[in-house]
Amino acid sequence: MKELPPWLKLGTVWLLLGLGLFLGVQGWQRHEQSTRFVVAGTSLELRRADDGHYHWPGSLQGQAVDFLVDTGATGTAIPADLARRLGLEVVGQVTSQTAGGRVEGQVVVGDLVLQGGVRVQRLRLTALPDLKSPLLGMDVLGRLRWEQHQGVMKIKLKEPAS
Repeated sequence: MKELPPWLKLGTVWLLLGLGLFLGVQGWQRHEQSTRFVVAGTSLELRRADDGHYHWPGSLQGQAVDFLVDTGATGTAIPADLARRLGLEVVGQVTSQTAGGRVEGQVVVGDLVLQGGVRVQRLRLTALPDLKSPLLGMDVLGRLRWEQHQGVMKIKLKEPAS
């Protein structure tokens, strides 16, 4: 039997090393994602993500939504296209002052459920046309007891999470 050429052997070794590295990074990312949101009894912890923000998974009208926690926002805001896709009831118009300036939007109403058991029925949300991701504001956060320390936001729930 003829021996394989050296370039094929070397190429195979590099390919296997690359595959091992790829799988290792994927496993690490999966682990980081799974430990970013932890529910324990009557409290939950959100760990700051790589983007420097806290994210709280939940749903709006039953559709999965990843909310960016924004303690500087008065109200919860969502992209206007998401509000349209969900068919949220429009109850008014609003002019909002954002980091990018003044923007016209709509006030819509929806049912919010956050992982850990936080539920808000008929929440008034601001639907903004150029918003990139949903923002969870103080209209929801202000109803909860929470503290933030060293990249971890701890939130006290009223009853054990389901």
